[in-house]
This record gives sequence, C-alpha cells and structure tokens, in this order.
Amino acid sequence: MEGNILLVMGIIIVGIIILAIILTFVPLGLWISALAADVKISIFDLIGMRLRRVVPSRIVNPLIKALKAGLDISVNKLEAHFLAGGNVDRVVNSLIAAQRADIPLEFERAAAIDLAGRDVLEAVQMSVNPKVIETPNISAVAKDGIEVIVKARVTVRANIDRLVGGAGEETIIARVGEGIVTTVGSAESHKEVLENPDAISRTVLDKSLHSGTAFEILSIDIADVDVGRNIGAQLQTDQAEADKRIAQAKAEERRAMAVAREQEMVAFVQEMRAKVVEAEAEVPKALSEALREGNLGVMDHYNMKNLIADTQMRDSISKLGEDEGKKGSDA
Repeated sequence: MEGNILLVMGIIIVGIIILAIILTFVPLGLWISALAADVKISIFDLIGMRLRRVVPSRIVNPLIKALKAGLDISVNKLEAHFLAGGNVDRVVNSLIAAQRADIPLEFERAAAIDLAGRDVLEAVQMSVNPKVIETPNISAVAKDGIEVIVKARVTVRANIDRLVGGAGEETIIARVGEGIVTTVGSAESHKEVLENPDAISRTVLDKSLHSGTAFEILSIDIADVDVGRNIGAQLQTDQAEADKRIAQAKAEERRAMAVAREQEMVAFVQEMRAKVVEAEAEVPKALSEALREGNLGVMDHYNMKNLIADTQMRDSISKLGEDEGKKGSDA
C-alpha cells in the first residue's frame, strides 16, 4: 500500500517537473494573451521563435500593440528586424506615432532608420514638435577689426526621408557657425551687426544649410550678440612688437660685429707693438755688431744719440706749445 502511494507521488512530481519544463519552453501565457487580443499566432510559431533564439515577448507584445493601433504588420517582419539587431518595440511605437500625426512612414523605412543607429521614435516626435539647437558662442571679426561674439538658436525639424545617410546636429551647428562668421566678416563695421542682427539670420537661411542633413531648418534666431576684443588693434600691436624685436636683433648683430672688429683691431695693434718691441730689441745688437766690425765709430754713435735726444726735446717743446695754445683758445 505504501509502495503504491510512493509511486503515485513520484509520478505526480515527475509530471510537475515535465509541466514546468514545458511551460518554460512554451510561452503558454503569452499565447493566451495573443488569443485574447485577437492576434492570429499559433503555439507552434512561439515554439519556433524559441528555437530560433527569438524572445517571443519582444515580438508578440509589439504585434498586439500594432494590431490595436490598426497597423498591418506581419510576424515575419518583426522577427526579421529583431534578428537583425533592431528594437522592435521602438519601431512599432514610431509607426503608431507617425500614424497619429498623419506622417507617411512605412515599416521598412522605420526599420532602416532604427538599424542605422538613430532613434526613429525621437525622429517622429521631432517631426511633430521641432527641436531647438543652441549653438555655442561663435566668434567672428568684422572688417573694422572688432570681434563680435554671437549665439544663435536653430529650430529644426526631422526629415524622415533623409534620416538614413543624412548628417546630424553637429553638421548643422558647424554650418550655422560658418554662416555667422561669413556674414559678420563681410560687414563693414561691427556696428552694422549690432544694429541688424536679423541680417545674420536671413543670410544664413539663404545658404540652405540643411542640404544633406537629416533635418530641415525652420528658423535661425540670434539669441545674443556681444562685442569682444579689438582684433585689428591687437594684430597691429603684435606686428609692432615683432618689428621691434627684429630691429633689436639686427642692432645686437651690428653691435656684436663692431665688437668683433674692435677686438680684431686691438689684437692687430698688440701684434704690431710686439713686432716693434722685438725690432727695438734688435737695435742694440745691431749697434754692437757694427761697432765690433768697425762699421760704426764711437763718435758716430754719440752723435746719433745726441740727434735722437735733440729730436725728442723738440717734440716735447712743440707739444707744450700746442697745449698752451689750446688753453688760451679755451679761455
């Protein structure tokens, strides 16, 4: 008797385990939800999703949502988009939002936008509610050399047809900045920019800056215009400083060359003095040699000495007279 009870309990436990495994592998609750929503999907389709490693809830729940919104989307399209790495729920939400806003959007286009890495739901919302992009402070210089700092607000609307392959917000900001710099740079004076900031908006809008981007520019509003530095004066000051340094460098070069020439002259004079001293040192030797050989007499030597002394005395007297004459003229 006890053996039969144990056998029955074992069968029940095994049955519970098998049922749990089946319920885990077969999304029975999800299939019941689909039937309640009048979504035509069989239990075998859900099992096939499991086998293809597709999360059934990621397909069935968006499918129920699309059916309730009146969209005709097949299970195969949703499953293919999921296998491609797309966000099925976001794509379905974007299709519902586009339908409510009366924006033509097909599933293939929405799926392509999603697979391109863009938020297709945000793009649809931006088509309904345009987005404002605020540029950073853009510095430009007018022809009079005064810097003008401009900040603009760009109102854009998503262009769904160009979301795939179109440039993003960074391109819009760069092109608007380029247009502002060009407009300010063509102004004769910074006062013209301050008096008519709307001229910047008109000029930039006329350039069709949204070409090739994923957006359509609706308006460009100048939020702030400030006067910056006097770039022209600063450039002139820098140029004058550079010229001054060049002149100083050339003067230093000339001074160095003059010093070098002076040192060469001093060295030359010292060399000449050394040669004179050397020559004077040879005179006594020559005299003694002339006296020894009889080429010069003793009296001739004394007469030459007297002549030299007389010449030196005359030079001293003449210099003394010149000094007294200079003193008299100064007095």
